[in-house]
Amino acid sequence: MEKFSSFITEEKNTHMTHIEDKVLYGGVKGTRQAINALRELRDMLAGKSNASLSVKWDGAPAIFCGEDPSDGKFFVAKKGIFAKNPKIYKTSEEINRDMSGDLADKMDMALKYLPALGIKGVIQGDFLFSNKDVKKDTIDGQKYTTFHPNTIIYAIPYDQAKEVRNAKIGIVWHTTYKGKDFSSMKASYGVNVKGLKKSKNVWSKDAMITSVGNATMNENETKEVSRLLSECGKLFNSIAGSTLRELEKNQILAQHIEQYNNTFVREGQLIPNSASHVNGLIKWIDNKYKKEMDKRKTDKGKKTQQDKLDLIMTFFSDKNKKSLIKMFDLQKSIVLAKLKLINKLNSISKTSAFVQTKKGFKVPTGAEGFVAIDKLGNGAVKLVDRMEFSYNNFSPDILKGWDKVK
Repeated sequence: MEKFSSFITEEKNTHMTHIEDKVLYGGVKGTRQAINALRELRDMLAGKSNASLSVKWDGAPAIFCGEDPSDGKFFVAKKGIFAKNPKIYKTSEEINRDMSGDLADKMDMALKYLPALGIKGVIQGDFLFSNKDVKKDTIDGQKYTTFHPNTIIYAIPYDQAKEVRNAKIGIVWHTTYKGKDFSSMKASYGVNVKGLKKSKNVWSKDAMITSVGNATMNENETKEVSRLLSECGKLFNSIAGSTLRELEKNQILAQHIEQYNNTFVREGQLIPNSASHVNGLIKWIDNKYKKEMDKRKTDKGKKTQQDKLDLIMTFFSDKNKKSLIKMFDLQKSIVLAKLKLINKLNSISKTSAFVQTKKGFKVPTGAEGFVAIDKLGNGAVKLVDRMEFSYNNFSPDILKGWDKVK
């Protein structure tokens, strides 16, 4: 079996593909790795593996910081750190020239307070709160200290959250980078938070979970996940390898398929009957390009869009359509196995998570997701309950941290 450590390479951690979408983008190898990753997670929760976990916090913005390898000076940065011309900030003036509002305030506070941690090298985390974001709320009769960085509200029992209330900012760390310059840096999952200095101004948390505790699956739960993974293996073997390889090479089509799938995810739905889903996909792509044609004023512009549509449609041979049906069945089985694991993992967190509607708090909700990391620390896979989190993220009924409650 291919080891879980090969699932994710040492790429910059600016985006991780959802495990079910490895089928779209990873070809035969990526699909095999996705299934093997779930097997190792099953074994971990069955008490047969030492793989470790981290929580995927719903923070904003992403923060990169540490020592600039070119001069050793402290910097903060957003995801532009890995651009061809790295965008990093070493002074407040540089921050305020490039951004404004709440984002500028948070980056400026990070620049002011994070040097006290004595960070060596470069690390990445998520900004969870500034002191003005921390509130006191009563939910179901219990008092909490809360912060609401994005979609999810995090709530800690009030008498356990004194450090949060005293801090100026809160950061959760998850990735370490090493290299001679930003362009050559390699990522490893996890940050040695114990090696950081303490500062009353910074609530600094490690995303790692050191123990699954009572989240271990029982025999029946393990059997059910094993059944789903066995189904994944059978479906994988029934898909033409040429279809997966062709899709892997055609990233535009893969993106179209993901976008179409996401129209169901955002409604909190699983993919429907797979044969109907293939037919719906073809109609959706056809409509997408015809709308683009309607926007074009010249015959040349319209023909360009028609040519693109014709090229995309060459993929949908009878053989590929049959494999697509199996592929969508496989994605559904991967999602169902993933959800079984997430439901068990959600019992680990000691921090409650809620979302807020215009009528009040909606309780409870799960974490944004989890990242499972192998014992060598150089491989990871993202598990997110997209039916819940993505629905909450896109629903107009769910308030974000920057929305005002009327």
